[in-house]
Amino acid sequence: MHAVLVTLLVIVCIALIVVVLLQSGKSAGLSGAIAGGAEQLFGKQKARGIDLVLHRITVVLAVLFFVLTLAVTYLKL
Repeated sequence: MHAVLVTLLVIVCIALIVVVLLQSGKSAGLSGAIAGGAEQLFGKQKARGIDLVLHRITVVLAVLFFVLTLAVTYLKL
């Protein structure tokens, strides 16, 4: 059981890394951090398309990562 959970944890870790790297950046460098930060903070633009899908997948994988990590730790004790 422990080996199966560790294998699943490794798969989730790799998938989480890939999904995070596929997401587009929230700003375009230093100029985006200065000028574009207020637009995203006060703007009413919502993520659409592939960005929304990648965001949701990231959330699901992050929750799975924490649950699997706790399960592996609990079974190891």
